[in-house]
Order: sequence, then structure tokens, then C-alpha cells
Amino acid sequence: MSQAIHHDNSEKMMFGFWVYIMTDCVLFASLFATYGVLHNNTFGNVSGHDIFNLPFVLKETLILLTSSFTCGLAMLAAYQKQVNAVLGWLAATFILGVSFLTLELTEFSHLISDGHSYQASAFLSSFFTLVGTHGLHILAGLTTLIVIAIFIVRRGLTPEVVRNLGMFSLFWHFLDIVWIFIFTMVYLMGTL
Repeated sequence: MSQAIHHDNSEKMMFGFWVYIMTDCVLFASLFATYGVLHNNTFGNVSGHDIFNLPFVLKETLILLTSSFTCGLAMLAAYQKQVNAVLGWLAATFILGVSFLTLELTEFSHLISDGHSYQASAFLSSFFTLVGTHGLHILAGLTTLIVIAIFIVRRGLTPEVVRNLGMFSLFWHFLDIVWIFIFTMVYLMGTL
């Protein structure tokens, strides 16, 4: 009986997780649509072509994609019940995620110090909102990663912990997919 209840709760958690991912898809789709409408509304200010540093953003992209790879290696190690390997790969994922976030905040800081804040134009407002929302999701993911690492240290790789790690991994990969769209639609198309 208790196993049936546990299985039912697990299914509800997975369903809730997928509902959350779908709502995030709607959120980011709305932000991309807003950016698509406003990206030419510069109010006589700069455009993406003037301010985007493609090599810098490419470095951000490679760091985030590598973090997705290390997160996947953590999942593989979890399936093999290798606690130390899981913690090591999660540490690498965390360091790469913090590096990405640091670069993103550095970009924002440079833009603002050059007078290109979110208040300067509709283009910049939509840019800061879209990219900043992604950054907040990265921060939430890093916080979740710390909590999961604590659970692994305290409880080991129980089925519940592995399930939670799996949900985190899917969330992290989702953020990478969103970033690929940001890189392509915002930065790459903005510099052409």
C-alpha cells in the first residue's frame, strides 16, 4: 500500500515538473515574441549590431553548453551509483554555471555603464528582460543544484534523490535550449 502511495506521489511530482516546464516555455515564448516586436524600436539609440560582442557571447554559450554536458555526466554517474563522481560533476556544473552568470552580469554592467540601460529604448528593455529572465533561471538552477548536492551528501543516491537530480538535469538542459534561441535570435541575428 505505501509503495502505491509513493509511486502516486512520484507521478504527481513529475506531472507538476512538466507543467512547470511548459509554463516556462510559454513565458519565454512571450518574451521572445516581445523582443521580436521591439528589437527595431531603438528610439534613436543603439541597436544590437552596435553593442553586441559576439566573441564574448560565444564564450558564454560554450560555457553553458559545457555545463549541460557535465550535468549529463552527473546523471550517468548517478545511474551507476557513483556518489563521488556525481558530486564532482555537479561541482563542475556549478562552477560553469556561476562562470556563465558572471559573464552575463559583466555584459549587463558594461552596457549600463556605457549608457545603454533598459530605460534607453524598447529594444534594450526587451533585451534586458529576456536575457535577465534567463539569468534568473540560471540562478534558481544553481540554488537547486546546491540543495540536491546537500541531499546527496546526507542521504546518498536514493531513488527520490536520483529522481530530483533527473528533474534538475532536464531543467538545466531546458535552459541551454532557451540560451541557444537567445544566442541565435538576439545576438547572432542582432549583429547581422
